[in-house]
This record gives sequence, structure tokens and C-alpha cells, in this order.
Amino acid sequence: MSAPVEAHELTLDDAEPVANESVHRLITGLITVLPFIGLGIAIWQTWQRALTWSDVFVFVIVYVCTGLGVTVGFHRMLTHRSFKTSPFLRGFFAALGSAAIEGPVISWVADHRKHHAFSDRDGDPHSPHVGHGPGLRGALTGLFHAHVGWLFIHTHRGARERYAPDLLADPVIAWINRTFLLWAAIGLAIPFGLGVAIGHTIKSGLTGLLWGGLVRMLVVHHVTYSINSLCHCFGRRPYETNDESRNLAWLSPFTFGEAWHNNHHAFPTSAIHGLRRWQFDPSAYLILALERMGLVWDVVKVSPERQAARAVA
Repeated sequence: MSAPVEAHELTLDDAEPVANESVHRLITGLITVLPFIGLGIAIWQTWQRALTWSDVFVFVIVYVCTGLGVTVGFHRMLTHRSFKTSPFLRGFFAALGSAAIEGPVISWVADHRKHHAFSDRDGDPHSPHVGHGPGLRGALTGLFHAHVGWLFIHTHRGARERYAPDLLADPVIAWINRTFLLWAAIGLAIPFGLGVAIGHTIKSGLTGLLWGGLVRMLVVHHVTYSINSLCHCFGRRPYETNDESRNLAWLSPFTFGEAWHNNHHAFPTSAIHGLRRWQFDPSAYLILALERMGLVWDVVKVSPERQAARAVA
């Protein structure tokens, strides 16, 4: 199995060809806007005192499952191969991540590997620091681009053949990738079913779909996007890296530990991003629990000596 692509000079082969960018932009726009419409409905529902504990439970359950699908599955398992597991669990985590509706798994991984190959320099799909101009306006433009604007520029996306050949050759992940729309639909059907199961009415199913579907999508998407934007502009840099990655402690609980981003860029293959005992990292806790149960193995961990050698003096 080939390793993720390391930093190199940018070439035309680095970008994934796009057959119809207008269609891609329309789909991206719908996926971006619809959760905000759902949020507006949810705010109205809350104002009318129609929010129930059933909605809260559905939101939390689906948020945690899809969020961990992205952080443990898409990111630590597939992008950086920080641990190994069975084909069943590989498919399970990839399906959970797909249900978050952040795009097909192989494209997601290719984009993120390209980000690491060109982090905060020309070729990075979502750097807030490259090509956005000086001053406050440039900084705000860069933040917007890194957070959500880059999603509409499909000509800068990572080429799958170059950045994810291992996943294209993996029959389990290739199947999950081909059936992305199925997992996206399941990610919306489950909150409806949970709402009915908990609240015992179709109405609770519909409000479960609202909170566990659209509102959950909004939150999962934007905490993910915040890693690209906020964690490359604000926070601490305990390790020396060739980019602007930073640790943002307050964001860590919402991102399941991904906001220890400078730690991650210093040691990209580490399964543990919260390298200090006090650095809250739920994704790592899940991986370590699965390791104890024998369900994952070859978990990559960074020794204290390596951490000390890389730390800023």
C-alpha cells in the first residue's frame, strides 16, 4: 500500500479534472445553504417552545457518529493510516464519514493529502494565507476561502489517482465511494427513524430529521471547515512546522480532538492529536479503546522523545 504523497513541486497532475464545474458548484451550494434553512426552522421551532428532548438526543447521537466517522474514519484511518483494522470496520467508519455529507470518501482524502503536501503554499486547496492580498481585507478573504470558499473551486481539488491510489485499489473503500449517495440518504433517514423511535410520532420523526439531519449537517460541516480556517490563523504553535497550523483548545471538544492541529501537522501519522494529558481528544480515546479490544492494531503513537525534539524551544 503506497504512502500518502509527500511535499513536491506543483504540477497539472495534482488537480482532479472536472467535467462540469457549474454542476459541482450548484450541488455544493445546495449542500451549503440547505442546513442554514434548517437552522432557521430550528430557531423558529425553539422560539415556539416546540423543541423536545427527543430532538436533542437525535442531534447528539447523529452528530457524534458522523463526526467520528470523519475524524477517525476519513482522517486518521484513511488519510494518514494511523492505525489498521478489519475490512468491516474500514467500511463502517468510511460509511459513517460519508453520512456526514462532506463528499465522497476518496475525494475527501485526496483533498486532505494535497493539503499536507502543499500546506499554506501554492497548491494547498484551502490555505487562508496564499493569494488573498495584504491587510485586513486579505485576511478576511483568506479566512472565507479556507472555511467555505474553496469548496466552490473544484479545479484546485486533489487528483485521486495521484493522492489516493491506495483507496482506489481498495475494494471496500471504492464501493463506499461509489455508493456515497446511499450513505448520505441513510444519514438523513436514521435521524427520522430515531425521532420516531424516541418520540413515537411522525412529527417527532420530522423534527428528528430537522435536528439530526439539517442542523447536524450544519454543525459537523462548519466545525470541520474551522480546522482549515481558524486552526491556520489562531491559537498556539508548540511545534515547529513549515506551515501556519495552530492548536485551538476551545474548538477541540466540538471537533473530537482535531483542533490540536499544530500537533497533527508536526506528527501527521499520529493516531493521537491531543499529545498532552489535558488535551481533550475523543477520537484518540475511541481508537485506543478499540485497540484494547483488539479491533484495531498498529496504532501510530509519538514518543515523548520525538515530541521534545520537535518542540519549539
